[in-house]
Parts: sequence; C-alpha cells; structure tokens
Amino acid sequence: MKDRRSFLKDVCPTVAFAFFGLSFLEACDSGDEDGVTSPPDNGSGTDKGYSISGNTYTIDLNHSNFNALTNVGDWMNGRSIGIAALFLRISTTKIQAYTNVCPHQSVNNRWSLEGNSFKCAQHGKSYGTDCDDTNALECYESNLDGDTLTIVIR
Repeated sequence: MKDRRSFLKDVCPTVAFAFFGLSFLEACDSGDEDGVTSPPDNGSGTDKGYSISGNTYTIDLNHSNFNALTNVGDWMNGRSIGIAALFLRISTTKIQAYTNVCPHQSVNNRWSLEGNSFKCAQHGKSYGTDCDDTNALECYESNLDGDTLTIVIR
C-alpha cells in the first residue's frame, strides 16, 4: 500500500482535482507533518517585537506590531502575531493581558471590546476586563516597565 504522498504524486492532478475539489489541494500542502505552525511574518523577518522564554513573553511596545496599545483604552488581539492573548491598555502604567479563549465555547480570535467588556462574536457573551470580577476572562500576570511589557501565559 502506498503512503499518501506517493499516491498524490502518482495521481493525475486534473482527474484528482475534478474528483476531490479544493480539499484535495489543501491536503497536498507540503508543510510540516507535525502540525506545528509559526507565527505569521509581518514582513520584517523573524522580528515580531517580542521574545519568549518558557511561558514568559517580553514585548517591545515600540515595535510596530504593538502600535494599537498606545493610548489608554486601546486593545489588540495578539493572535495574528503569534501570541494567544488579548491586550488592553488600562492606564498609562498598566497593560493587562487576557486569555484569547472564550470560556463558554472555547472559541478564540472572535472578540470586540464594548465598554469594559470583551464580547465574543461567536455567541454574544460578554466578559469583564476587571481581573477581580468573577465574570472576567482569565487574566495573565503582566508588568509594564517603560516600553517593555512582560506577560506570563499559563
């Protein structure tokens, strides 16, 4: 019996595409077999504006990836640059980081900020931004020192 790659290489692409459609092309991806993906490249090589050591992220807020956190009330979803967290600038001296996973349906990357709550677009449930609130998203430890933000994602 042939393995998947050998089979795909031997099958006539025109016939295979007609039979399997777009899902066949997606199956032909020559990417990593282990399912590990890298954060998207923002055009500046591997510099995303942060470094990782274990579960600690050290973020350079001067990097263009973090321009969305300049003013109090600004927020961003770090998923697009490889950080599974939501960020909210609470004050000039505090940026809070939250889980990007909805506790209701485990959906991520579907958030909006409405007042003092993150709202999940999947089902409309809102979660407070006050980490002491029992209805808040999980908050991660964060420390802002000048233009360097350090967060610990559990």
